Amino acid sequence: MTLVVDASVVVAALVDAGSDGGWARALLRGEDLTAPPHMQIEASNVLRRAALGGRLGADVATLAHLDLTRLSVRSFRFEPLATRIWELHPAVTAYDAASVALAEELAVPLATLDRRLARASGPTCTFLLPE
Repeated sequence: MTLVVDASVVVAALVDAGSDGGWARALLRGEDLTAPPHMQIEASNVLRRAALGGRLGADVATLAHLDLTRLSVRSFRFEPLATRIWELHPAVTAYDAASVALAEELAVPLATLDRRLARASGPTCTFLLPE
């Protein structure tokens, strides 16, 4: 199955030992993953902040970042999504709107841990969230 993943799911799969991480890892196995062009950069920044803030050890963050570079994710260009991203701007950030727009364009689910995004008005895609 093809699905769009956002940075929250990817980071959880890489470093979360809890139930969200287990859900994310199971979800990513064997799926055809797609993402907007900024997803890996956003995930890298989350790892950076966690390492600098002491929530992740430097070694763990470094290994997670290396795993991020090895993750097979098909990226899509901004331009075909730009109009829909802007249409969503009153309801969600441009980063989240890019994931939503891609999921809508491909007619596939968006996997996220962001429950606020899943409740936002405007997106018409299907969301996959942990139970």
